[in-house]
Amino acid sequence: MNENNFMNPDPHLIQKYNVSGPRYTSYPTAVQFEEVREASVGGEMIREHRGSENLSLYFHIPFCFSLCWFCGCTKIITKDADRGDVYLDYLEKEIDLIRPHLLNAASNVIQIHFGGGTPTFLSPGQLKRLGVLIQTHFDIDEDVEYSVEIDPRRCSEDQIRMLREIGCNRASLGIQDIHPEVQKAIHRVQPFEQVVQVTEWLRSTGFEGVNFDLIYGLPKQTPATFRQTIHEVTQLNPDRLAVYSYAHIPDLMPAQKLLNEDEFPSTEEKLEMLTYSIEALPSYGYRFIGMDHFAKEEDELTRALDNGTLQRNFQGYSTRPGADMIAFGMSGISQVGDVYFQNSKDLSDYYRYLDQNLLPVVKMLKLNRDDRIRRDLIMKIMCQTDLNFQDFSEKWGIDFETYFRQENHQLIQLEEDGLVYRSGQGLQTTEKGRLFLRNIAMVFDAYFQSPGQKKRYSKTV
Repeated sequence: MNENNFMNPDPHLIQKYNVSGPRYTSYPTAVQFEEVREASVGGEMIREHRGSENLSLYFHIPFCFSLCWFCGCTKIITKDADRGDVYLDYLEKEIDLIRPHLLNAASNVIQIHFGGGTPTFLSPGQLKRLGVLIQTHFDIDEDVEYSVEIDPRRCSEDQIRMLREIGCNRASLGIQDIHPEVQKAIHRVQPFEQVVQVTEWLRSTGFEGVNFDLIYGLPKQTPATFRQTIHEVTQLNPDRLAVYSYAHIPDLMPAQKLLNEDEFPSTEEKLEMLTYSIEALPSYGYRFIGMDHFAKEEDELTRALDNGTLQRNFQGYSTRPGADMIAFGMSGISQVGDVYFQNSKDLSDYYRYLDQNLLPVVKMLKLNRDDRIRRDLIMKIMCQTDLNFQDFSEKWGIDFETYFRQENHQLIQLEEDGLVYRSGQGLQTTEKGRLFLRNIAMVFDAYFQSPGQKKRYSKTV
């Protein structure tokens, strides 16, 4: 690896490419979704566009006991644990409504994910009820990846045991940063001892995978303190690490206005935290995957990278391609074939729809052929980082150079800046270019240049 190019990127390049842009958990992004005019459209779209016998299920648990000021998730702050029972009542209604639209009653569920909010807001009894709902209504593959996001501050051994009992086998712990001054600045005080304890519970109960989520670019972080965070968390030997860039979009996430912007690290310091992670984590046994994930060599995520099945969806990087994803709960986004549809982000509206025996779908997007071509290309960049022109052209029945003639000028600029290398065979992302993967993908985004798009996204660096 060329350390001069990678560890010390040109400040001019940082300034040039530090622009607002999508993270590409989907293409087109959710910004392009359109309001639904007919209440029955969700079920119709599922029936019409289901393209796989395999299913990936997502359950959004929106509740949190306290507000983390940096968080961009759809959440509801409450200390009333009984709200979980009411929410499960409505999840059951939604499951009952959506099941008849699945073509095969025995559709094979190969992936399940609990997200939030905070899934561990639910008590052991509530978690058991959710697990039984899933087991009753769906045919679960014996090799299912069954994951849950965990807030170590709000997690007991009984909850871990119940999660394992209902089938969960992988967990992601939100750590963000280990330093008390950073935790206080983001209103998420979480002693590292809690992380150690929950990790021990997960391993002792038989979880196959333990993932840690970190965030760089938070108030009061420095490259030195983040290096210490990396060192400390790797001592617990997680199977995967996600090292996310903090997305500061206070106009869309009002709680972020509570953060002191004077305490943010500079763009250069923020990039130094990422480059250190990329350089250091291989020495701890991790492979760099995509733009922000690291996994052990034997981990399924690494195997998916090597065999070309790595994919990216609304939960981030994923290992189970070719499944229709059905999302349950408020704000959930489903992907069925070439259609996206999204549930209401408002809890009262979500309940109101279901009280009327209607699916709570409020937005959707049906992809056209150009969308599908560009989605495939962008996801190849985000997952594999390289692209073979001939293979891509043959797959889609196009001539790459002709189809993307307008994008060629931007590719030339990226090549001159050392972010990509183009040959007659394809497009390769350089080591330096891995720091600007979103920028490379943005070249092929047909919607991004539209008025008003950029303000909806975080900065790419």
